[in-house]
Amino acid sequence: LSLSLSLSLCLELFFLSLHSPILLCLSTQSTTTTAKPQTHYQHQPPSQQQQPTATATENTITGAPSRQPNPAPIEQPTNLCHPPTSVVHNTNTSTSTPTPTPTHLLIMADSKVLLVGAGNPLLDISAHVEKDVLEKYDLKANLACLAEEKHLPLYGELVAKYKVEYIAGGATQNSIRVAQWMLPTPKSSAYIGCIGKDTYGKQLAEEAEKDNVITHYREDDKAPTGTCAVLVTGKERTLVANIAAANEYKIEHLSQPEVWASIESANTVYISGFFLTVSPPSILKIAEFCAEKEKTFVMNLAAPFICQFFKDPMTQCIPFWDIVVGNETEAEAFAENNEFGTKDLKEIALKLSQLPKKTSKPRIAIVTHGAEPTLVATGGKVEEYPVTPIAADEIVDTNGAGDAFVGGLLSQLVQGKSITEAVAAGQWAASVIIKRSGCTFPDTCSYTSQ
Repeated sequence: LSLSLSLSLCLELFFLSLHSPILLCLSTQSTTTTAKPQTHYQHQPPSQQQQPTATATENTITGAPSRQPNPAPIEQPTNLCHPPTSVVHNTNTSTSTPTPTPTHLLIMADSKVLLVGAGNPLLDISAHVEKDVLEKYDLKANLACLAEEKHLPLYGELVAKYKVEYIAGGATQNSIRVAQWMLPTPKSSAYIGCIGKDTYGKQLAEEAEKDNVITHYREDDKAPTGTCAVLVTGKERTLVANIAAANEYKIEHLSQPEVWASIESANTVYISGFFLTVSPPSILKIAEFCAEKEKTFVMNLAAPFICQFFKDPMTQCIPFWDIVVGNETEAEAFAENNEFGTKDLKEIALKLSQLPKKTSKPRIAIVTHGAEPTLVATGGKVEEYPVTPIAADEIVDTNGAGDAFVGGLLSQLVQGKSITEAVAAGQWAASVIIKRSGCTFPDTCSYTSQ
């Protein structure tokens, strides 16, 4: 009887296996959207030159206060790129075809995870405080800094004396949270990073869980969970980040079955340039796997100081970039440190898209520029996607708006949408976050693809 039941069970499992999910390739044909590019620029690929070695000269690229060059390995929960605002209903009657999404954007039918991010997780501890708190800890309003010994008591003081808000932060985690918010199915995205075995680590995991993001946190036995004190004084926000355990990520963690399973399931992996300060070997392992399996590997320039002081590990990753994102100051810093010989953003975007590449997939380079049009370069041309300025009295906080742009972009790319649709979603997401405090969003996402 036991043998009979075993044989019956085996036969049932065999027939069930015949109905397992299959890999589907989404159609990459362009669809008409309201964010049509306005202008096309032709450009011939530059000759491949040897990458110059990194220099230790002072960075002269200027940017917004929250993006000042800083050689410290800090992943601030500030805007990854200057915030585009919202998509314009373009009245251009040009019949030019929007740039299609490359055919390597694949989606696994019934797959649980479509998107994976890896970076430096920080628990944002936000509170409205008086200006004398800034004076007490020798802080300048509206600037970001890495926590020093004198700043460490600040975190406990915020929790003890003020009504605080806990937000799962860090540039990459912000983008993944926004992407998940805009995706139709919960738990479609996962995030990888390192936290400590402490109360803040548990709080960070709980906040990410509320946002329906799967977390694969390595727990470090010694370092505390990374935190960022967000001091709100009026419309100004002062950031004090202590990345702590986030700096302890180890490549061995990727080999854990549940971690690697998410990477295998995803069609797109996104990594911030800030992670170059922590674990370049982990980035390369993921990037090489993406190239081998024809997944989409997305990276951003993160900050001018990353382009300057972490040039060598960044250069190793360049051949694997399927999509690269940055704002104008980051693009200019990259161009300067790689001897592009130009400060013209269109030329820089084109040259970024035409750097040597490991695979034959066409690279897409995206450069944001505040209220100016978002630039998208691929296939020897650059297209401009207009944004609509937001009235000054509607702007609450620019912190995290750039991270939101990337999140909106990714939310559409993983669903096989065109780059035109993805940019429109990114601009919309940024316009939502810029009207709120921190990288937060409403409970329900109202975005609908145009």
